[in-house]
Amino acid sequence: MARILVLYYSRHGSVATLATHIATGVESVHHCEAVLRTVPPVSTVCEAVETEIPDRGDLYATPRDLETCDGIALGSPTRFGTVASPLKYFFDQTTPQWLNGALNGKPAAVFTSTGSMHGGQESTLLSMMLPLIHHGSVIVGVPFARSPLGRTRSGGTPYGASHVAGSDGANPITGDEKNIAELLGRRVAKCAAALSGSAL
Repeated sequence: MARILVLYYSRHGSVATLATHIATGVESVHHCEAVLRTVPPVSTVCEAVETEIPDRGDLYATPRDLETCDGIALGSPTRFGTVASPLKYFFDQTTPQWLNGALNGKPAAVFTSTGSMHGGQESTLLSMMLPLIHHGSVIVGVPFARSPLGRTRSGGTPYGASHVAGSDGANPITGDEKNIAELLGRRVAKCAAALSGSAL
């Protein structure tokens, strides 16, 4: 069973919804399992401490999750065109996994949600790829062939799945956005199965 870590931070729920569609795509591939994990928010109050288990939603990730997965899909809302601080903070703690090659040779994909079409989707996706490349991951994107990329009027990029949530975050996931997210999940899972046991 290939385990694909779907690791995300979601402030208002759009990225979490995309994560569930990525997971659906992963689990549509035979012998593949999606493991949904999130990260806690970063507090400006130095004394603030999050509980180890969130009150609701997916469990918090630990750096060890990088060691036990066979592939990863990483999601974040945009923050002025780049990854949100909570996810960056998580990766800043993964030097031991980097040194041990925990993600080396494993497929990785990225996904995001923004308030507008021009809210920094592609730059955010590219910024999430950087730590994955440093970790030695094999980046998986979304092909134009046999995907809705050529016709979507909302989210969806060749760099990863995305959603346009609207300024109030109320836009539902469109059919094309859902299909692209599921396609990306399937691609990561199939790549993980194909790369299993290989030394890159």
